[in-house]
Amino acid sequence: MSMPSGSVSPSPRVIYRPGEEGVNSYGLLTSIILPRPIAWVSTIGADGVGNLAPHSFFSVASASPPVVSFTSVGRKDSLANVLATEEFVVNIVSTDQLEQCNGTSAEVEPSVDEAALLGIALEPSDVVAPQRVAGSPASIECTLHSTVEVGDSVIILGLVQAITVQERVLSGRHVDAALLDPLSRLGGPQWGTLGEIRSLRRPRPEDVLPD
Repeated sequence: MSMPSGSVSPSPRVIYRPGEEGVNSYGLLTSIILPRPIAWVSTIGADGVGNLAPHSFFSVASASPPVVSFTSVGRKDSLANVLATEEFVVNIVSTDQLEQCNGTSAEVEPSVDEAALLGIALEPSDVVAPQRVAGSPASIECTLHSTVEVGDSVIILGLVQAITVQERVLSGRHVDAALLDPLSRLGGPQWGTLGEIRSLRRPRPEDVLPD
C-alpha cells in the first residue's frame, strides 16, 4: 500500500512507563513537547528583593477573563514571591536575550537579585510593583488569580492587568511574530528560534465535510 503524500515510514515504538527504573519522564516530556514558550518571570519578594527567572511551562489559560499560567517545578523563588505579593510580570524573551535569560536560570540564593547580578536593565511596570525587563519586546503584567498544586509542581494562574508591546514589533495594531523574534525551550540545553512562519486559514465546515 502506498504511503500518503508527506508521511514517513512507520517505525517501531519504544514504550517508557513513568516510575519504572531508568525512565526519566521529565526529560522525555521536555524533549517531545516543544517548542515551549518561555515566561521570563519578574517578581519581588516580601523583603523587597527582586527575582528574574525563566519558566518554560507557560501558556494562556483563559481568554475571558484573560489569564496566563506558568508552572513552578518545585518550590522556586518565583512561586514564593508570587504567593507573598500576588503580583508578577511575564516578559517575552527575544533571540538577542538568550545569554541573559539563560544566565537567570542559575540556582542562586533568594537574597540575590538576578537582574542586578547580570546587569539586566529593568523599568517600572504600568500596573504592578514588579518591574519588567526593559529590553523585552512584550510583557504581561499580572495579579495572582489562583494556584493549583499538581504533584511536585504548582501552576500559577495570573489575571492579566496590562499587556505592553514595544512599537518596533507592531505591524499596525497587531504583533508581528517575526519582529517579536521569540525564543523557545527545547529538550536538554537546547533553545529554539521562531524559524519558518507559515500561514494557513482555518477550514470552514464545508471544506472538510463530505459532499
